[in-house]
Amino acid sequence: MENGGEAAAAKWRFGAANPALHAASSQSLRSIVTRLYDTLDHTDPRPVAPLGHGDPSAFACFRAAPAAVDALAAAALSGKHNSYARAAGVEEARSAVAAHLSRELPYEITAGDVVMTAGCNHAIEVMMAVLAAPGANVLLPRPGYPMYESRAALCGLEFRHFDLLPDKSWEVDLDGVEALADDNTVAMVIVNPNNPCGCVYSYDHLAKIAETARKLGILVISDEVYDHCAFGSKPFVPMGVFGGTAPVVTMGGISKRWMVPGWRLGWIAATDPNGILRDKKIIESVIGYRAISVDPVTFVQVSS
Repeated sequence: MENGGEAAAAKWRFGAANPALHAASSQSLRSIVTRLYDTLDHTDPRPVAPLGHGDPSAFACFRAAPAAVDALAAAALSGKHNSYARAAGVEEARSAVAAHLSRELPYEITAGDVVMTAGCNHAIEVMMAVLAAPGANVLLPRPGYPMYESRAALCGLEFRHFDLLPDKSWEVDLDGVEALADDNTVAMVIVNPNNPCGCVYSYDHLAKIAETARKLGILVISDEVYDHCAFGSKPFVPMGVFGGTAPVVTMGGISKRWMVPGWRLGWIAATDPNGILRDKKIIESVIGYRAISVDPVTFVQVSS
């Protein structure tokens, strides 16, 4: 009888050979934390402080509001939210997010400007895929949240890094942005309040970012999942305030502010009073991508 191992293995024609997937996953924060955890001496009785993840619910002092938990339980027990939702999300949730964001904008957005996602990481996935036209590139901050690089690499979207300036409270190097951009640049990403630097951008700096984006003809993706986690002298200002200067895609979620990252609910919102994103079919494409990707849980959308 033949040795079954080697002889049989030669017949199989598959393998995990996608180099983009390997590169993307190896630089993800979750992968890095897992590898670090595996190097620990697990016989050591000392507790490990989990500083490598942004999960407030891991600590007993942070808990979801009882009203939110009660609403979630009621929505699940009602039996009314067990079906599939539309690709853009549950209408009540989209309306609630629109109202939430509009409170701090000089204009109103509607449910039609909002698409629900399975957390803000899913929103990153969606936006990188939507922008991945042949030859296109996006500008990403350095230091930055590595999920942007991972998702851009996975969908074949070129990314270029602009610097955040430590001697200027980690503001964006706008001269560097202009030097990096070319005719194939479609967007720049900011994270405000910033992860990992912790800075909060001022009104004046955000206005300069918008002017730079207008000059370059690109959109601004503003990751605001930490909105209002601002504890210094600078108040949080949404980038969408400057949506009239340059089109802004605002991304957010309930994970950090409401202490529920495991509920997996986020959003993509067109904070763009001139309707440029809609004219360019960005929102249409976002909904199209959402139709072939994972859905956020329906009863979480309703309860939130």
